[in-house]
Amino acid sequence: MLIVRATKKLLDHTHPPRVVEGDHDTTLLGPWYATALFWRPRLALLVNERTLLPVLLPLAPARSLPARLPDEIATVLDAHQVPKAFITDELRHMQDCRFATTANRSVVGIMNEFTKLAEIYTDDSAHPNLVTLSLRLATTPCSPLYATNVSPDRELAALVGAAGSGKGVDGVQHSE
Repeated sequence: MLIVRATKKLLDHTHPPRVVEGDHDTTLLGPWYATALFWRPRLALLVNERTLLPVLLPLAPARSLPARLPDEIATVLDAHQVPKAFITDELRHMQDCRFATTANRSVVGIMNEFTKLAEIYTDDSAHPNLVTLSLRLATTPCSPLYATNVSPDRELAALVGAAGSGKGVDGVQHSE
């Protein structure tokens, strides 16, 4: 199950399926955070809690957002050259997508910073390439990552590398 922790403005706009007691995220990347950007066109910004990886996607149609999230995340993972097996496994765990309110103020702060940077990077472009913009944002140094890999793209590469080496995300060797 994919858990998306969304801001109130996104929850109010999309009315997605909500987390119920006992739901937990089963993806390797873990929960994602999301907010609505009421630009023209309207966008959604997702940020992965573990890696701080940003994903931008069209918000419209808002009601279909939960169903579109897995493919949009997979597209950005593919653009980061994540192995197909990893992406396929993540997609398998994202079949059910539920939403909850935000719980980590640090990630919400990162979303705010990415929003400001995205505004600068788009340079008033009416139709920016959202995958390219997501990739550019992923190179941004983020203070929560200073002790590890500094930027979301490097944090993602380290996590995927650890998963591919048989080590868990905790860095401990696990046998299959």
